[in-house]
Amino acid sequence: MSISRPSALALPPETAPSLRGVERLRPTGLPQIALLAWAALAAGSDLAVAWAARRLRADRYAASAERRAMRTAVGALGLLKGPFAKLGQFGAIRVDLLPEEVTTALKALRDRVPPLPFERIRAVVEAELGRALESAFAEFEVQPLGAASIAQAHRALLPGGEPVVVKVQYPWLAASLETDLWIARGLFRWFGGRHSGADALFREFGDGLREELDFEREARAGAEIAANLAGDPSVLVPEVIASHSTRRVLTMRHHPAVGIGDRAGLERLGVAPRAVLELLARAYCAQVFGDGLFHADPHPGNLFVLDEPGAATHPRLLFVDFGLSRRLEPALRRELRLGILALLQRDLPAFLDGMERIGAIAPGHRDDVAQSVGTMFERIRSHGGLAAGGAQVISMKDEAVVLLRQTPGLRLPVDLLHYAKTLSYVFSLGAELDAEVDMMKLCLPPLLRFLAARD
Repeated sequence: MSISRPSALALPPETAPSLRGVERLRPTGLPQIALLAWAALAAGSDLAVAWAARRLRADRYAASAERRAMRTAVGALGLLKGPFAKLGQFGAIRVDLLPEEVTTALKALRDRVPPLPFERIRAVVEAELGRALESAFAEFEVQPLGAASIAQAHRALLPGGEPVVVKVQYPWLAASLETDLWIARGLFRWFGGRHSGADALFREFGDGLREELDFEREARAGAEIAANLAGDPSVLVPEVIASHSTRRVLTMRHHPAVGIGDRAGLERLGVAPRAVLELLARAYCAQVFGDGLFHADPHPGNLFVLDEPGAATHPRLLFVDFGLSRRLEPALRRELRLGILALLQRDLPAFLDGMERIGAIAPGHRDDVAQSVGTMFERIRSHGGLAAGGAQVISMKDEAVVLLRQTPGLRLPVDLLHYAKTLSYVFSLGAELDAEVDMMKLCLPPLLRFLAARD
């Protein structure tokens, strides 16, 4: 078996025993609280320096101190991984709650966090597969392809020579999850989570994370989405290798690819961002408007363009990481259709009736919700309804988040929130990759087919 040289980003192997000791303490919460306290002191010190520099009109020095403070805070969340890194990713999209410089800094947690030393990864794989790494794989690269909030991925070769990617869950997560969530909930409430729906929102955050820790569930969701998209040759979902997969280890076929946010890589392949966005819109519209089961985490670290001959003329999109997948049940899909039709017809009573049928309005709060929804009706009408462009849709989304967050008695179903959030992510990703592409125009035909369908 061949094992490549460790990554410069990874800690040296001799640190593994001490890390295991820290991991054993994580269910108590002591290591997490200690690191967060240190980060708070260090960041607070830099912010105090920045405040003083602003008073002295040394703006350049103040800006440097503020950047150091943000790097310290983001670095702590990345080192803690799990709910903490996930919370940072969540904050990166809360432009309605956090200032731009904060959301920009937190974007660093979307694609990569500091990796775990290889010896700890080896221990997890061997424990899960019940055999030595050398017997399970012909080759296993020490340097990870990437490290995320709950797992990191390594390239490897099966004994037969087939290239694969092995996603390995961090060893302490299952044991420390409830403690981590308890601490993360305090951070959530401190930084913008004190509104009336905060507790419900954080419960949904925790429930989603618990599901993501089950790699067997992820494998089933990926296989179903692959079957649903099988008729589209421009989309690929990697095959799961069942013999090398468990609840905490997921092994998939490897396909050389370039991240959709890698402009240099796309240019090398001769693929224009516009072509990528057309594929992205088609694939996501098929999932959210057609199939009901959808990949609910469309950020650049999970979406790629295959690096293969012919990519310049016929690019193909590669989806990975189905841990955050959601299903919109038929009854909810029907109510969603009726709600959009009521919105287009400006029929506020019918829209509110539908919200009550799905339990989105708490008893006694119809008038409160009616006032907020009525305001959004007017905003959508002023933007032209379905004729609105993608940039206008993103703007209205941000307005709706602020308005509805402040509405007493509003409690949208979590699957519907994921549905709306996924479409919002896709539109935001479109604006990030090519602001000239109108994602609303690309999504309009499948949306109209969805509205015309009958259950």
